[in-house]
Amino acid sequence: MKRYRQEKILELIAVRDIETQHGLADALNAAGYPSTQATISRDIRELNLTKELSSDGVYRYTAPKKGTGTEYAERLRTIFKESVTNVAVAQNLVVLQTLPGLASAACSAIDSMNFPGLVGTLAGDDTAFLAMDDSRAAEQLKLEIASML
Repeated sequence: MKRYRQEKILELIAVRDIETQHGLADALNAAGYPSTQATISRDIRELNLTKELSSDGVYRYTAPKKGTGTEYAERLRTIFKESVTNVAVAQNLVVLQTLPGLASAACSAIDSMNFPGLVGTLAGDDTAFLAMDDSRAAEQLKLEIASML
């Protein structure tokens, strides 16, 4: 269902100027894909949709150009691998140490990877906190991050 919904989203934004998540929800509902705002928000993030100014002077959702979504994700992974210097677990938190100024980039990369159990990320200058559902999920994420490094 998710794949079909996301394909429909790409189809809709290709033929119509859709300005808001509410407008996208209305278009999806009319097309037979009832969705919540949270689902649409996740779909927008996963599809790497952005807003651009249309010729009418309004902002509308657009899909990335061919190949840029994959390239973007790969660039984030490279930044992540090169910026993280240490990973530790404190109960349900995964703590990342990064090179100065790169904690935000590391969080952006983690957010784009859609790890199960990830509740949210918070970045400082050289430290990032990754909040997980529980300590088991935190340990699992630490192992996955360590394998990426």
